[in-house]
Amino acid sequence: MLELVNLTGPIFALIGLGWLAVRHGGIERTMLPALGRFVMFFALPALLVRTLGQRDPVEVINGRFLLAYAAGSLLAMGAGLLWARSQGQPRERAAITAMGMCCSNSAFVGFPLAVQLVGHEAAVALALCMLVENFLMIPLCLALADSASARQQPMHRAIGSAIWGLRRNPIVLGMVAGVLVGTLRTHAGLTLPAVLHKAIELLAGASAGVSLFYIGGALVGLQPGQGVRIQVLSVAAGKLLLHPLAVGALMLSLPGVPVSLAWAGVVLAGAPMLGIYPILGQRYGLQALNAACMLGATLGSFVTLGLVISALRALLGAPH
Repeated sequence: MLELVNLTGPIFALIGLGWLAVRHGGIERTMLPALGRFVMFFALPALLVRTLGQRDPVEVINGRFLLAYAAGSLLAMGAGLLWARSQGQPRERAAITAMGMCCSNSAFVGFPLAVQLVGHEAAVALALCMLVENFLMIPLCLALADSASARQQPMHRAIGSAIWGLRRNPIVLGMVAGVLVGTLRTHAGLTLPAVLHKAIELLAGASAGVSLFYIGGALVGLQPGQGVRIQVLSVAAGKLLLHPLAVGALMLSLPGVPVSLAWAGVVLAGAPMLGIYPILGQRYGLQALNAACMLGATLGSFVTLGLVISALRALLGAPH
């Protein structure tokens, strides 16, 4: 128990520090977008360049891991769609509900915890999970919502638009740069200049702490409204319990996934939903409901992430 507290304690201490700083005026809420952009546009891409640039790309891509994480996420998404439709939700709202159950805040919450457990392998798992989230899960959920809404955009066109938009995504660009650096290093013997390498190291080191501080600040002012408690509890349970359970079951059933990667993948799946969940819901009038779901899931993860780690220890043994 003490070991779990030692692992998760720093995570939620930094989240709490961010909440306190914004709640009591130490940091203005209007400053939070700048912190988030710093992480998304600089710190996380630098982390991916640093980690992927030290490896042969052939060694980084693990097909079984990708399959397990994608299939587990699709199962969670399907369960979310079925539950939402059973509650009488229209298809566009059901698609956004499902997104809350299958798309993790892997960069801002999952990664800082995973890196404590498995070290540098967490960044490899993060890159692979982001491939699934950015190229499959988020485009698919948005395409389902768009094709069912008043816009009636055809499914294939909605998916194509979502994927085409990734060409400017800094995380995707960071992955591409990391793979390029890794290829040049392992196959041509070329390395980054020492000054540039050190700058990337410094930026990468800032990603975890600033991410958690940002999440804490973003929670200030979020309150579940009346009549949405069942939705909040259901989406949070799907995200925090069903998603890691589905991913973990598939990781165990597919041989060839390294234990450290399996650990990291399940922890990333057990994180709350992605931080831009309320923003993505805004175009469908669901921003307040999505914010309430994110708040509930983030608070619930205090407990569930400890349960996920305990289960992983019982089933997989030590992460290294």
